[in-house]
Amino acid sequence: MKLSRNTLAVALLAALVAPAAHAEVALDVIGNSEVSFEGLVQADFYKFDTDTIDYGADVPGTDVDGKEYLNELRRAELVLKGKGPGNIEWVLGYDAKDDKFLDANIKYKFGNNANHFIQVGQYKQPGATMEELSSTKNNDFVSKSSITNSLGTARRVGVQYNYGDNNWGLTASYFGRELTRNREHGAGYGLRGYYAPINEAGNILHFGASYSNKDTDADGIRLRARPMADMVATRFIDTGSSATSANTLNNRSDRVSVIGAEGLWVKGPFKLQGEYMTIDVKRLNGLDDFSGDGFYVSGLWNISGETWGYKAGTPTTPLPSDPSKGLWQLGLRYDTIDLNDGSPIAGTNRVNGVLGGKMDSWTLGVNWYWRSNFKFMLNYVMVDQEKYSTTLRAKAEDNPNVLEARMQFYW
Repeated sequence: MKLSRNTLAVALLAALVAPAAHAEVALDVIGNSEVSFEGLVQADFYKFDTDTIDYGADVPGTDVDGKEYLNELRRAELVLKGKGPGNIEWVLGYDAKDDKFLDANIKYKFGNNANHFIQVGQYKQPGATMEELSSTKNNDFVSKSSITNSLGTARRVGVQYNYGDNNWGLTASYFGRELTRNREHGAGYGLRGYYAPINEAGNILHFGASYSNKDTDADGIRLRARPMADMVATRFIDTGSSATSANTLNNRSDRVSVIGAEGLWVKGPFKLQGEYMTIDVKRLNGLDDFSGDGFYVSGLWNISGETWGYKAGTPTTPLPSDPSKGLWQLGLRYDTIDLNDGSPIAGTNRVNGVLGGKMDSWTLGVNWYWRSNFKFMLNYVMVDQEKYSTTLRAKAEDNPNVLEARMQFYW
């Protein structure tokens, strides 16, 4: 949806009045709780070297405007946080751009240990990727990976228990629907474990694994992926939406399980990161189960020499060593997702199983963190997509290149 003028004005006003040298604004102490205010405003621009699809259209198939670009506010996140009383922490976040709640929960830390706690409310699930669990303002690339956007379970309302220390952790969560109405739902559970055998300044080695299992509430599931551009309306890679065909997942699935594996290596100003996910969908009406998977591998170099930190099994991005010059990063990522689990039936326009398509992409990116509150990103993405077409009775392709830019202000 488009952000209203009033909501946008409120978000921008909050951004402008925030002190430029702090990551958050301390408000007051209320009920022995130290309350602070944080925000994140992002604006994106995409320029497409289109192939066969008009990715600049606002609505697929109904607004083919011929534009080869999109520009829009991506996020307008407003977050209240509280510390206390005692070992209690709480957070209430809202994205005014997407009209949805973000983290909205209460946490109790045992013995004031940040890695041993119980949490109730809406939070990012352990069945999400390490990339999703990391801070959004420090994304390495404009678009998150295809497995993060398409396969993992992100925020849901539930109860979570975490036990660990600085270099290891185990998390178990039981969850239901998303807090915002008419969003994701279906009860389930998630698990995540991680271990960093090396965890010191400028030298980190991390391994992790996750598992999630959830009900589709008899509503089915639709798996699809954008061409590495978050605000694009059209998805070429798609398992389908028709409820009348056996060759789609929608309205013909029961439970969904996802297994994830992750790895991270930091050496000085260099970071190598990769994740893999495989999804299994139990199908109804005697249909064969569906399986898909995907992974990404990325490398980042802090040209200005800074290194990364490590917190709760995720990398943390430092402030610039020289705020006036900023922190410069150069990154490269390979990403792939495969939603094919079937084969065409020769001589017909039907398939056995589901053929949602496959997408491979390369992303080259440059990031500039200036001072404490500004970030500028520039990405060039090369995308290769292929999907079997029952109309053509052959594979169809769409291979756009995308120039992406993001301006970000956060406090």
